[in-house]
Amino acid sequence: MVENEVLIKNKRRVQQHGEVFTPKAIVDAMVTLPGLDEVITQAASTVLEPAAGEGAFLVNILERRLAQLAEQFSDDLVRFENFSLLAISSLYGIELLDDNLKKCLINLYITFHDFYKDFASKFNQQPKSNVEESAKTLIIINIVQGDFLKRTTITGSPIIFSEWAPHKIAKNTKHIQVLRTEYTLQEIFEKVELEPGSVYTPIPKTEQLGLFDKQEDLPIAPLYKYLPTPITEVYKEVREEIIE
Repeated sequence: MVENEVLIKNKRRVQQHGEVFTPKAIVDAMVTLPGLDEVITQAASTVLEPAAGEGAFLVNILERRLAQLAEQFSDDLVRFENFSLLAISSLYGIELLDDNLKKCLINLYITFHDFYKDFASKFNQQPKSNVEESAKTLIIINIVQGDFLKRTTITGSPIIFSEWAPHKIAKNTKHIQVLRTEYTLQEIFEKVELEPGSVYTPIPKTEQLGLFDKQEDLPIAPLYKYLPTPITEVYKEVREEIIE
């Protein structure tokens, strides 16, 4: 066990939420299991942590991915930037408690920022603002607050995840384009196939009308779709309205 490693914040949280953090040594042992380590360190392999806590598992996996990419692209900063963002885009998490969620987001971003800064310094460069903004965007969108078992956020709305599908990655790919598609967690469980680029649009609730009640005409909400975007520009969240 790491010295001063906190596994329980207080008894109330354990009683109410069953919150007990996994020791770092066990995290290391679990993610390096034969057959698992080879898969989860791949930048495009999807990983979902349903009880993310402060991000122990996700941070560990991201560290391993970044280290592998730094070795693979040791002489190419641009390819490292693109593939490191791809490595973030396939990491997902759900956390119920607000303070844990915020710590998880911070831990993931600091892990990326510190590694990226050190790697860029080898090329006598500073981290690029668009790369860092894209990393922030991916982390904030992919790590959500909610209840995995209920598949809803704390407000009761569906948990929404974004798929960041890369376009035709080849051995010599330098610049990655992705197409974002939003799915509810329920749709993911049901293996629903959506049109690539779909933006989640909530269905408005309808109320039972009395015999003589007048139906009000509600404004029709516009529909949008995401457009293919360089992964280093996903922070712009480029989309267009669908005209029918």
